[in-house]
Amino acid sequence: MAKIVVIGGTGLIGSKVVAKLNEHGHEAIAASPQTGVNTLTGEGLAEVLTGADTVVDVSNSPSFEATAVLEFFTTSTRNLLGAETAAGVTHHVALTIVGTNRPQNIDYFAAKVAQEKLIRESGRPYSLVHATQFFEFVGSIADISTEGDIVRLPGALIQPIAAEDVATAVARAAAGAPQGDIEIAGPETFGMDEFARRALAFRKDPRTVVRDDDATYYGAHIEEHTLIPVRGAQIFETTLEEWLPLNPPRK
Repeated sequence: MAKIVVIGGTGLIGSKVVAKLNEHGHEAIAASPQTGVNTLTGEGLAEVLTGADTVVDVSNSPSFEATAVLEFFTTSTRNLLGAETAAGVTHHVALTIVGTNRPQNIDYFAAKVAQEKLIRESGRPYSLVHATQFFEFVGSIADISTEGDIVRLPGALIQPIAAEDVATAVARAAAGAPQGDIEIAGPETFGMDEFARRALAFRKDPRTVVRDDDATYYGAHIEEHTLIPVRGAQIFETTLEEWLPLNPPRK
């Protein structure tokens, strides 16, 4: 079985990926600043990649500010690809976003586009797993869109997915041969306002969700189909109705 290093392996997705790979007999190593591996500085990379067959990058920027997020993804990806070359790693897997190949003006997406470009142009065999928005972020989407007791969100379409299903897709990609670009999504399409409205109603949140197509998503205006997958995407089965009872809001 393969030795697979998971960058960001102590986070929401990474910890699940590590567990799934180890359950299937692989040697999955969680690598993050908590374990002494820092992709921004290069600290610990050479050591953790020794003997590795595959690297999975599910790390995330601590800041979504335009300059900071671009610096994070480009610097960490360059350091990681360089260390992989030195270590003889044969497969690079990265988690990215559905919609990076479509016109939009979201700073975070621009940073992910830059990351993807570095990976594609590196000459290394790769798999890029493009995921739709996670169910887990419905609360933060509502929070950043709240004014008083009103949540204003556009009706742009969203096809959210459970983090557990994202981890399954990433683990499968890591255990297999390089596939290039893959898109994954949940089974249901909502307007973004409806996504938040259903979640807040289930959680008995008193805020009112209002559709406002002039409202922004993480500070940017988005088109109706930017955040939904293309035909041929892998569709996972977990619905919002199934996910909500198992995932109460964090205190």
